[in-house]
Amino acid sequence: MATRQREKAAARQDNKDKRPKAIARHIRISSRKVKSVIDLIRGLSVAQAQAVLAGTPNGPAEPVKKLLDSAVANAENNMNLTQDTLYVAEVYADQGPTLKRFRPRAQGRATRIRKRTSHITIILDQVK
Repeated sequence: MATRQREKAAARQDNKDKRPKAIARHIRISSRKVKSVIDLIRGLSVAQAQAVLAGTPNGPAEPVKKLLDSAVANAENNMNLTQDTLYVAEVYADQGPTLKRFRPRAQGRATRIRKRTSHITIILDQVK
């Protein structure tokens, strides 16, 4: 069992609304591919994370960079925070709804093609 589980849950609940965040839903890239990119920026400062995403050739880097810029804009406009003091506290990608399509195969058969989507969340926090 986790120690001080109730206290930690209460602290998370108190801190929940104070941190700037951005959520992108129904992104047409599988969450498995997105996770390889978001693991690169977890825990970095915003400037370092933007530099890493700009130099990453993978496909999911573009929507993640756009989402990071949105989270920074939320922090600056809604909470009056500066970009220099922010870092990526949490970032995760969940599986979204799957689009099911069919492709013709040999001998009159058809197979299902699954076009996966993902929900990406970035939560920023101030360096203490």
